[in-house]
Amino acid sequence: MASHKHLGSPGWTGPISQDTAGTTPKASAPHPDLPRLGPEDYLDAQDSQSSNSNMTTRELQEYWRTQKCCWKHVKLLFEITSARIEERKVSKFVMYQIVVIQTGSFDSNKAVLERRYSDFETLQKKLLKTFREEIEDVVFPKKHLIGNFTEEMISERKLALKEYLSLLYAIRCVRRSREFIDFLTRPELKEAFGCLRAGQYTKALDILTRVVPLQEKLTAHCPALLVPALCAKLVCYRDLERPAEAFAVGERALQCLQAREGHRYYTPLLDAMARLAYLLGKDFVSLQKRLEESQLRKPALRGFTLKELTVQEYLS
Repeated sequence: MASHKHLGSPGWTGPISQDTAGTTPKASAPHPDLPRLGPEDYLDAQDSQSSNSNMTTRELQEYWRTQKCCWKHVKLLFEITSARIEERKVSKFVMYQIVVIQTGSFDSNKAVLERRYSDFETLQKKLLKTFREEIEDVVFPKKHLIGNFTEEMISERKLALKEYLSLLYAIRCVRRSREFIDFLTRPELKEAFGCLRAGQYTKALDILTRVVPLQEKLTAHCPALLVPALCAKLVCYRDLERPAEAFAVGERALQCLQAREGHRYYTPLLDAMARLAYLLGKDFVSLQKRLEESQLRKPALRGFTLKELTVQEYLS
């Protein structure tokens, strides 16, 4: 349960939503996947109700200029740099190391992750359900009944899987799809949020620090998709009593939300940021004002705190 003991102060008088002790929030049902839709279409249903109507013409022009910059295509390069054979009690398989690098400039945040052949196979099956026509010319490496662990087969498959990822990424609707983004980020994010729920904040931060840069590159067309992971980092930093770092990552999350006042993270994030600003001696009045305006426009009988929202992510 969320705790603001280390953030609160007797002098705080802002209209901040309070945690409800002894209660466990009920996780909302996941939204069903819709065919041929990109990640922007599986945001919360609340996001479909745009708050742009509350903005002036000048604010709208500035907002869309910012969005246009955010949508600039990030080009990524995929490499299968190594492979290792892993043996367990009841199974034996090859784990392939994938390195993802942004092209065009020096990338200090290259992503390194591992996936087995069955993970690629699952991705292919999911993509066929939604993008059968779009990927009809993409060749998926065939499965072999024997010889999967020979050096020759592993080398051959490394090249084939690299080509497979590169071809998928070249197709705009595929690289923006939930299936493709989840393949590259979901296992790590699921582990990180599991650590957050268990109170293992340092371990959660370590994983998030590695996966968030990749998620940011994959979701440049829709920055709001990055918000849950950024808010998870905020919660970890805050509960580790590192408020300055929590505030910095919270500012990034607010920038990603832009004018999405209907987003389920918007009000809880403002709440957390106002508390942090007060604690750090920063301008909390403007954040408090935005929070009040948001609560007036969209009253809630029982608002979740930021921590209560983040612990609901990646439960399955």
